[in-house]
This record gives sequence, structure tokens and C-alpha cells, in this order.
Amino acid sequence: MTDSSTPRRNPLSTAPNLLTIIRLCLAPFLVACILENRFGVAFALFIVAGITDGLDGLLARVLKQRTTLGQYLDPIADKLLLSTLFIVLMYKSLIPTTVTILVFGRDLGILIVATIMYAVVGRRDFGPSIFGKANTLAQIAAVALTLLQQLVNAKWVVILRLVALDATIGLTILSGLHYAWIAAHRSSAQVSGSPES
Repeated sequence: MTDSSTPRRNPLSTAPNLLTIIRLCLAPFLVACILENRFGVAFALFIVAGITDGLDGLLARVLKQRTTLGQYLDPIADKLLLSTLFIVLMYKSLIPTTVTILVFGRDLGILIVATIMYAVVGRRDFGPSIFGKANTLAQIAAVALTLLQQLVNAKWVVILRLVALDATIGLTILSGLHYAWIAAHRSSAQVSGSPES
């Protein structure tokens, strides 16, 4: 006879969520290294953060350890890390102010809209779109190449960095508009589908 009262696994103890927490913990060290001009260490830490980002999703699928906490914690860790790095790199005059404002403004806008939708119509899936995923990749490339340029000032690094920054600007605007359209569409569908009082 099996015991139906087996204890639940603590979601914080799963391998994917532990990797996500490690990624969160790397943020202050990355910031400190950039502020102290230790770009070699900063670049290495950013690569480690990227590896943990890829591994947590892979392990969640392979080990069947998907958790509700992980679904929220993973994108929060990504946004917190990237937004923080954009602000610090802007402070160091290594990334244009316009790019940072767009990135930070879009993320803040999505957070506000998601909070309003949750408060008004209850929990709704608001997962990343294909444009959002592409934007995250562009942001990662922009940060990585900006750090790399402080170590290797080769022409190909300079060109790729400019391409990544331009892609970040375009995809930030595009994905922001797409999220706004999704929010408006779902809100209007909720209103039209609600019973009249």
C-alpha cells in the first residue's frame, strides 16, 4: 500500500529553479565588475549566466521538473539581469541612453499592463511572443558584444555590436506594440464575453 501523504518537493530545490536563482545571484557581481572596469570577469560571468539560462529550460523538460514558480522566476531573472546590465552599461557610457530607455520602458510597460489585466480579469497567460523572444536574444547579443568590445576592439566585434543594438531597438518597439495589441485584444474579448449585469 503506497503512502498518499508523501511530501511535496520544494520548488526551490529543483535543478532548473536552482540554476535560475544562481543567475539572479550573479547580477550584483556582474554589476560590480563592470563598475570596476573588470570586463574580462564580467564577460565570463555573463557567459555563465547565459549557460544557466539555457540549462534550466533543458533540465525542466528532461527531468520533468516544470514548476509554476519556475515559469514566473525564469523570465523575471532574465529581465532583471538584462535591465540592470543595460542601466549599468548606460551609466558607463557603453550603451546609448536611447536603447536603455526603450528596453527599460518596454519591460516596465509590459509589467504594468500584465498587473492591470491580472487585477481586472484575473489570471491570464501572458507568455513571451516570438517577437519577445527575438528581442531577448538581441538584448543578450548587445550586452555580450558590448562587454566583448572592451576586451577585443576588432572591427567585426564593433560591427556586430552595432547590428545587435539596432536589432534591439527595432525588436523592442515591435514586441512592445505586439504585446499592447495582445493585451487590447484579450481585454476586449473579456469585456464582450462577460455577462451583462
